[in-house]
Amino acid sequence: MASSSLTREQLYELVWSEPMLKVAARYDISSSYMARVCTLLNVPRPERGYWAKLAVGKAPPKPPLPETRPGDESVWTKGGGPYSKKDKALPRPPSKQHKRKIKPTVSKLKKHHLISGAKHHFENQRYVHDIGYLKPTKKLLVDLVVSKPCLDKALAFANELFLLLESKGHHVVIAPKSEEFRRESFEKHEVPKNHDYHTLWSPWRCTVVYIGTVAIGLTIVEMSEEVEVRYVNGKYIRERDYVKSKRGRYSSSYTWTTTKEYPTGRLLLQAYSPYYRANWAKSWKEAKEGDLKKQIKAIVKSLERSTPKIVRLVEEGERQAEIERQRWEAQREKWRKEREEKLAAEALKQSREELFQIIDTWAEANRIEKFFRDAEQRANELGEHKRLKILDRLQRARELIGSGEALEHFITWRTPDEIYTP
Repeated sequence: MASSSLTREQLYELVWSEPMLKVAARYDISSSYMARVCTLLNVPRPERGYWAKLAVGKAPPKPPLPETRPGDESVWTKGGGPYSKKDKALPRPPSKQHKRKIKPTVSKLKKHHLISGAKHHFENQRYVHDIGYLKPTKKLLVDLVVSKPCLDKALAFANELFLLLESKGHHVVIAPKSEEFRRESFEKHEVPKNHDYHTLWSPWRCTVVYIGTVAIGLTIVEMSEEVEVRYVNGKYIRERDYVKSKRGRYSSSYTWTTTKEYPTGRLLLQAYSPYYRANWAKSWKEAKEGDLKKQIKAIVKSLERSTPKIVRLVEEGERQAEIERQRWEAQREKWRKEREEKLAAEALKQSREELFQIIDTWAEANRIEKFFRDAEQRANELGEHKRLKILDRLQRARELIGSGEALEHFITWRTPDEIYTP
């Protein structure tokens, strides 16, 4: 099996050198999966029947590999393995001469690639939020937070918005892994609350539109509201839908009313800066169903006008980050010097203590050596038998005490530099 990673250039050469089935077999995946990899990396691939036409010399020419767009993945790794980070330039809004003219209409039949197939994944779920919001198990999906009744409406709105952005030359994608983006929190309540500890579904990576090289995050949310409900037979139903049951004279019904949060069917679009240190967000809400769709052109223009401000915020954030980095480096240097000074002072103290101990040991060694010399000198003045007996005992005493050479002790002393060297 081939290496588990492919660059755009490598994939381009492979899919135009042999059929997709053979390319996919190299990586032990299906041809349809490999086709999706081509779409992910924006690599053109041969159409159906290309190899048969090539065999008879009637194949169309190979299209060139398109240049990468902001937000395009440049490397595919089987299994979603690690990627290499590269130094990124600061985002820049598009220049006026490169802006494409807006198309008068967007086909309602066409689907943006983020919308195609998304409904299946939102509906194919294991659980639903306790107030009705969908929680699909798939995490790489367009950023929608809606209930099932509102899903089609939200997808249709997202599709039209994304297609209009694409028609103006802007690229709408799920943020690539190489980008270190954050997803902005949102207020889903029509009447904001001080605290909202919701556990709504969230994607692994943001949905963003690149305007020039400026990324703007997009989240589409179905708003919620507090509704009066009645508890009946273990379930809560809206008070407006409650119909009192007709029971016998002696029957009783235990019900009570409270308030609970329910999706409204009205959408909110939140656009935000996904860059750390560049806090910017703007939202559009529906006062009544359908309002948001009428604002799509105005929303696109507003997003385009917002790019210079986001760029300024990113630049200011980078400047602030550099200031903090320099402060941190200065603090680290201060701590390093303080530590070196402390260790040098401890080394000096330890060296002095060792030296004083050696001096004391030296003095004791000299005192012992003087004793043995005096004893040997006086023994030599005695008779032969007694002298030999004394000298023998002095030898045994020396062996018991050990060497009395003072320099042997001094050579073990360590200078401050020997104890600690910066």
